[in-house]
Amino acid sequence: MVETLSIAVIGAPGVGKTSIIRQFIYNDFSEVYTPTRTRYVYRPSVILNGIMYELKILDVTTPGSAASHPFFEWLDLRCRGVRNANAYILVYDICCVESFEYVKMIRQQIVEHRYGRPEVPILVVGNKRDLQRQRFMPRRAVSVLVKKTWKCGYVECSAKFNWHVVLLFKELLGIAVARGMRQNHTSIRLQGALQRNRCTIM
Repeated sequence: MVETLSIAVIGAPGVGKTSIIRQFIYNDFSEVYTPTRTRYVYRPSVILNGIMYELKILDVTTPGSAASHPFFEWLDLRCRGVRNANAYILVYDICCVESFEYVKMIRQQIVEHRYGRPEVPILVVGNKRDLQRQRFMPRRAVSVLVKKTWKCGYVECSAKFNWHVVLLFKELLGIAVARGMRQNHTSIRLQGALQRNRCTIM
């Protein structure tokens, strides 16, 4: 049987969640920003050390902002099917401190509302690395906070230029494997980008 791994991609509006997913699956990027109005599910497949996985990637609409009440924002997200995801990708814009505060809030809600259950992999992703000079905080400072204090993985990428997009999914699967989602996987190798109904060797 093919194991299905559910990955919820969450972040404030405009941070590039859909762009990251579409670059990963279709190698495609649009300069025109189109807000995600409804939850969309992508179902690519990957092969990890000879084991095939079907990924269920949830592109989650996020009507709120960092000013929203944390409980009600998470309650809204739960209603959108993310409560039982196997892993989370929390995306923020490296030039927008408010989007980082939103990720901080959502990460805290995930931890609190999944308390007592097996630790879920969380990867924080700083998008828009191509706008490096406009960032609100040095990369190292963010990385230390996320890795040391939050105990999450951290990757920066540029969806626009397809830089580190494949790497971030590789990183997330690496975290998932390390935490026992699958045993006996000692290495991860990634070749190319995904397309719907096709496989990527990882």
